[in-house]
Amino acid sequence: CRIIEGKPPVGFTYELFLDENAEKISKSRGNGLSVEEWLRYAPPESLSMFMYQKPRAAKRLYFDVIPRNVDDYLTHLEKFPSLEDDKKLDSPAWHIHSGHPPHEDSHLSFNVLLNLANVCHSEDKSVLWHFISRYRPDATPESAPILDNLVEYAINYYRDFVKPAKQYRAASDVEKKALEDLAKTLTGLDKDADASAIQTEVYQIGKNHPFEDLKSWFKALYEILLGQSQGPRMGSFIALYGVQESIDLINRAVAGEDLST
Repeated sequence: CRIIEGKPPVGFTYELFLDENAEKISKSRGNGLSVEEWLRYAPPESLSMFMYQKPRAAKRLYFDVIPRNVDDYLTHLEKFPSLEDDKKLDSPAWHIHSGHPPHEDSHLSFNVLLNLANVCHSEDKSVLWHFISRYRPDATPESAPILDNLVEYAINYYRDFVKPAKQYRAASDVEKKALEDLAKTLTGLDKDADASAIQTEVYQIGKNHPFEDLKSWFKALYEILLGQSQGPRMGSFIALYGVQESIDLINRAVAGEDLST
């Protein structure tokens, strides 16, 4: 093009995908993740979100990145209507949906749904919707199709990845006292307390007890109550699962009961 004084096409440099250990994906080694496998656990838009971000970087492609990309997509979708017109063009949601992102008011993060399935020990869609309907009475499978599809994806992901990896541990003496304080605080909450108010109380309890830092407090909550090292915002989770149900769960943990059943 340059020789004939024409305009060359815009070039694009990209990197190949890596596995969870930052090694090149090889068909012979089977350390990859296929499109079909991704779409068993998450909507196509989440895969588009993964592709949209950092297109020139060598990105790690493995099962653990799926929940984060689902939630990144949902965050952009939720924020889109409030953006100024000139800012909408910068949103991944605009590009993923060719300028016409769908709107749905009933948003719950994918991680919260995974943890709801986890604590309920349920692979039954209707059981999860029982809790969702209490938290969002306006939401139904018919009125919130995006959320309804996410429930199905969450059940698949929970069944294949979360459930086999769950590993609960007993609370230490310090943690037991903090958990007892949390249960007592939740008991005294106003019945209309929202997720933000609950999160503030959980945060304050962590500050009131001799944890090394707040990260250690939340990590203890996840490991003791959910059987995993990471988890959702506890305020959102407690609001969704139910305050009384959360109190019962905490009391079981303090009593040393097996939470895996």
